[in-house]
Amino acid sequence: MRDFVYRTAAVTALTLAVSACSGKGHEASKQQPESVATVTGIATETVKTANLPEVQEIVGTVRARTSAAVSSRIPGTISVLLVREGDHVKKGQVLAQLDAQENLANAAAATAGIEEAQQGVDQARTRKHLADTTFERFQKLYNEKALSRQEFDVKQTEREMAGQGVAQAEARLKQAKEGARAAGTMSNYTKIIAPISGIITSKQADLGATVFPGQPLLTIEDEGNYQLELAIPENMTTTVKAGTPVQVTLDALGSSSSAEKIAEIVPAADPGSRTFIAKINLGRKGLKSGMFGRGAISLGSSVSGMLVPRKAIQERGALTSVWVVDKESIAHLRLVKSGKTIGDNVEILSGLSDGERLVISGSEKVNEGVKVK
Repeated sequence: MRDFVYRTAAVTALTLAVSACSGKGHEASKQQPESVATVTGIATETVKTANLPEVQEIVGTVRARTSAAVSSRIPGTISVLLVREGDHVKKGQVLAQLDAQENLANAAAATAGIEEAQQGVDQARTRKHLADTTFERFQKLYNEKALSRQEFDVKQTEREMAGQGVAQAEARLKQAKEGARAAGTMSNYTKIIAPISGIITSKQADLGATVFPGQPLLTIEDEGNYQLELAIPENMTTTVKAGTPVQVTLDALGSSSSAEKIAEIVPAADPGSRTFIAKINLGRKGLKSGMFGRGAISLGSSVSGMLVPRKAIQERGALTSVWVVDKESIAHLRLVKSGKTIGDNVEILSGLSDGERLVISGSEKVNEGVKVK
């Protein structure tokens, strides 16, 4: 019993000692401040509310300024196809060959018709020569009073008819040559030729397909000349004209926006969408037909708003956020609502206050709660 009491007292004393030590350690840890991670090489910018130009952002499509839809002029079957999408071709290059036996047969028949007509001309000229010789002989006899007037008139008529026969034979020869030229041209239509130099952007027919006149086979675009086509609402007809400045942004190229001018406006509006097309010439590299583009057109008025650089915006799915640096230089992630894109800046509709400091570069180094230096 005495040993049990001694053991119980020892355990109790040990427990109290451990508790006392842990309490002192906890109080010591409270007294020591936690260390905060610091990141350097971060650029920040203070945002301010200012008068912003009111702009209308319009979406559009990049298209080639020069394009050609290559089609067949005669019916036939594609027997040879020498190109595919993405191939570069030169003007006059053979793109495909049609198997059109009827046209080739007509060309051969027209060539044979020329030979036949030439023989007819030779025969008519021979008859004319004989008629001229006979007429000269009969004319001498008539002058010598050895021939009647009727016999002389007969030979004179035969001479005139022989001359008309030569003229008719020469006309038939000319007609045969023109027919052969037309037949030869039709036979040449079996070769599909590139009308312009450029790149094949689409192929509507394959090898072995039967085609008909006017049926599109290939599309060629001049890849050196592109334009952005914007669908302008008809209520902006008085605002937008040729020469109007436009801030163009092409997201696919990953480059900043550029200041351009409207080069041409299609005068007729689309009755379905109630828009008219404004064309803007583009001189950038890497353009492809069908790319998405945006054009911001100033409306000539201003509104109060806040702009931040596009590179300060963090987009994760449907959420838009920025890194805000507080007075103690601690970074916090802040959700914001963005508006229009104006040049290299984005309008912030809500989520920021005037005078707050944002991280505009080096955001990949920043985490929640770090100290920005």
